[in-house]
Amino acid sequence: MTPNIPNNNKHRIIIVGAGFAGLEVAQRLSKRSDIQIVLLDKVNYHQFQPLFYQVAMAGLEPSSISFPLRKIFQSCKNVHIRVTDVKSVKTDTKVLVTELGDIAYDELIIATGADTTYYGMKEIEARAIPMKSVSEALALRNRILQNFEDAITTETDEERSALMNVVVVGGGPTGVELAGTLAEMKKNILPKDYPDLNFDCMNIYLLEGSSEVLAAMSDQASAKAREYLEKLGVTVMTGQMVTHFDGNEITTKQGLHLKAKNLVWAAGVQASPLAGFKKAVIGRGGRLMVDRYSQVLKHESVYALGDVALMEGDPKFPAGHPQLAQPAIQQAKQLAENIIRRMNEKPLKPFKYRDLGTMATVGRNLAVVDLPFWKFQGFFAWLTWMFVHLMSIVGIKNRLLIFINWLWNYITYDQSLRLIIKPKIANSTEEKETKPELEEAS
Repeated sequence: MTPNIPNNNKHRIIIVGAGFAGLEVAQRLSKRSDIQIVLLDKVNYHQFQPLFYQVAMAGLEPSSISFPLRKIFQSCKNVHIRVTDVKSVKTDTKVLVTELGDIAYDELIIATGADTTYYGMKEIEARAIPMKSVSEALALRNRILQNFEDAITTETDEERSALMNVVVVGGGPTGVELAGTLAEMKKNILPKDYPDLNFDCMNIYLLEGSSEVLAAMSDQASAKAREYLEKLGVTVMTGQMVTHFDGNEITTKQGLHLKAKNLVWAAGVQASPLAGFKKAVIGRGGRLMVDRYSQVLKHESVYALGDVALMEGDPKFPAGHPQLAQPAIQQAKQLAENIIRRMNEKPLKPFKYRDLGTMATVGRNLAVVDLPFWKFQGFFAWLTWMFVHLMSIVGIKNRLLIFINWLWNYITYDQSLRLIIKPKIANSTEEKETKPELEEAS
């Protein structure tokens, strides 16, 4: 196989990863006709990560938060998209090694983001469900819905309760939003879908290793989020570090034992740098160490953005910028500007992060917002959260679909996407390909 990328006199920039940072820098550089952009990703679409939990909880279709890369760059003849897995980089010869073959570059931008980390706990990695991609969100939806189906026909109350219970590990925005949405489903939706089940037997636990949920936000937001969760019926347990999960029982370092077959892991991330870099440039959390211009230390023409980058020299963020969308987008904008400035022989500008605030939604009419100049919670915070996320979605059609879904859910207290979606299992060794199969759960 070959990447089949035309060789011309244009300045070739390879971008690895089409997340927030990779997409932003690609869109800005694509306006230059003298630049050839090669955009590489494992999938052929951009994924809006902040709404993965809504796909997992049957609130949105996967297509609503995904946007085809080729559609974004339809009119950009200088952008070449390849779906492949990048193996390593040879910085001395400026070559990227991929499954499609080697690709030479003039400049390389690494925006591979971060993946779930289990802190070396193989037992949990094998059985827990992460949520860092659309496919993982669908897997979570499948697992929970199938366990409800199984609970109907199980014989013992103990087994039934274990199938219905859900333990969410990690009190960050993802864990809080997931637990809150699940609690609302338990109250308003699931009893109608499964009248044979007693949902008083279902418990939703949120476990957090530190002393508070939403630890990165203000104390006011953290306290309010916990209050909202507990009012919704979520059992919030802080200071609990999960160490074991055998598929039936969760155990913490502090001696807590919970019977549950559903363990959602939202407890931490590990950066995903490319192979080929020496340990000297890999910092905390596996992030590539970069200077104020996003260049990987001691590697000319190689840059890192977003979750995979650890920027030195910013006194306000000595441990690196938050692994959120805004820092990634802002870094991408600054890097694109600097690349163009250098090509025009103009001085470069160092990156300076502008904190626009953080927010998280807990449930219907419930959210917390921390802005640099104002902190607020409740209904108005919920409206603010919805507006910001809706405007951040790529594509007018996707925004419209999400808005209609949200409006319908708000009016009816219901979602219509409770489908168990699985690959069809081959019946014989001669069947080597699987076909998608839909089984309606409601």
